[in-house]
Amino acid sequence: MDQSGVAAQTQKSPWGPAGPAAPACPLTEVMSEQLARQLEEENAAFPSLTDPAADLLLAEDGADTTSDLMLAQMLQMQFDREFDDQLRREEKKFNGDSKVSISFENYRMVHPYEDSDSSEDEVDWQDTRHDPYRADKPQAAPRRGFSGKGKNITTKHDEDACGRKNTARMDNFAPEVQVGDGLGLKLSNQVFNALKQHCYSEQRRSARLHDKKEHSTAEQAVDPRTRLLMYKMVNAGVLENINGCISTGKESVVFHADGGRMEEQPVPEEVVLKVFKTTLNEFKNRDRYIKDDYRFKDRFSKLNPRKVIRLWAEKEMHNLSRMKKAGIPCPDVVLLKKHILVMSFIGKQSVPAPKLKDVSLGAEEMTEAYHQVLQMMQQLYQDCNLVHADLSEYNMLWHQGKVWLIDVSQSVEPTHPHGLEFLFRDCRNVSTFFQKRGVSEAMSVYHLFNAVSGLDVPVGAEDEALFMAEIVALEKRNEDHVQKRGRKTFPAASEDGGPPLEPDSDD
Repeated sequence: MDQSGVAAQTQKSPWGPAGPAAPACPLTEVMSEQLARQLEEENAAFPSLTDPAADLLLAEDGADTTSDLMLAQMLQMQFDREFDDQLRREEKKFNGDSKVSISFENYRMVHPYEDSDSSEDEVDWQDTRHDPYRADKPQAAPRRGFSGKGKNITTKHDEDACGRKNTARMDNFAPEVQVGDGLGLKLSNQVFNALKQHCYSEQRRSARLHDKKEHSTAEQAVDPRTRLLMYKMVNAGVLENINGCISTGKESVVFHADGGRMEEQPVPEEVVLKVFKTTLNEFKNRDRYIKDDYRFKDRFSKLNPRKVIRLWAEKEMHNLSRMKKAGIPCPDVVLLKKHILVMSFIGKQSVPAPKLKDVSLGAEEMTEAYHQVLQMMQQLYQDCNLVHADLSEYNMLWHQGKVWLIDVSQSVEPTHPHGLEFLFRDCRNVSTFFQKRGVSEAMSVYHLFNAVSGLDVPVGAEDEALFMAEIVALEKRNEDHVQKRGRKTFPAASEDGGPPLEPDSDD
């Protein structure tokens, strides 16, 4: 035998020594009848399916199946709880600090009573009859007004009884008033009445603040009604989107927006929304500009601020239409929706044109700007029959080498009782500004007033008091003349070149 055969015999199995091999069974024994009977006897030792013992085996199998079902239900419950936890986190993230929250309760998988893992959430019955932390309930006074006899008599005016009764009455205060549990506390009538009055005062103050917030246009913000009007403009396609606030003033808030489309007229690519403030706190003398204007005198109502604001917006729309007909550079009116006026944007790529007080111009450009302002004041007075009434370097923009006039909501006609006074004030603002900027050709306020109005008010020693007295006398004569001759009616919106107005309705 070679060496490889010897190595194979000496090699041991890694699984340990092999057991003795089973003896070979010849085919004759397998086919014998004796072996067949032996196998039948062994099979007879096992119970059949019809025996009662077989039912025991089936019962054991059923118990195992029930245990598997219970395990699957527990796993499903754990999965549902994890899903509910994730749903709660999403709900908290979605609502944030909003006062109005959205509930995802309908999407939960586990019923609330099944999702309580801690004993703190379970409410068990407790006997609170002897709770040491429970406040004593005050005893009601008897019908006769006193209790006890002799020296121990107690009336309904007893100090301790009244103190406990006042403490119990604090539970009737508003929920936002933190009164505590009142253990061992006795309030006198004076203190209780002061607390009650303070609670009522705080409730009324909170209601006033809430009402003012809901119905007024604040700084760089709008009230819910105005916000709804702006949303309707976007939904109607008049505006593509509203980008944000670009200017604020005492009477309005101006927003920049991207123009959409309208069937009646084209909408510029960039527009502004001038939202007139619905509160009169910052501009209380509005009625001075509108109540004496014959165009709106019959429709003016000081008792309804919202209608006054709508008249204010309508007045600016008509004034801008007049100026546009005369060729004065000013914004184009696109749409008037109650107290929101949509106009063309003076600027480029969301950047508004600078005010005349903020722009840096050379001597020649400043002189050219002065001549443009003088010409626009003359056109405004003579062609448009208007006085700006608030003309200054703050209401003039410099764009594309020209001066643009804005903010004409307070503009009035020269026949207004204070029209010439407003014109004199405009002339003083314009003359002072250009003289400070070094324009040598700038006229004095008196000569500028005569040049714009076409009147020949004697200047004399240039005494402002005498000059104003002459102006007041002219206004008085003009008013008497107008009352005798009568005024013409204000033209309709279509005659004045403005867009159709929205009908007035109290929302």
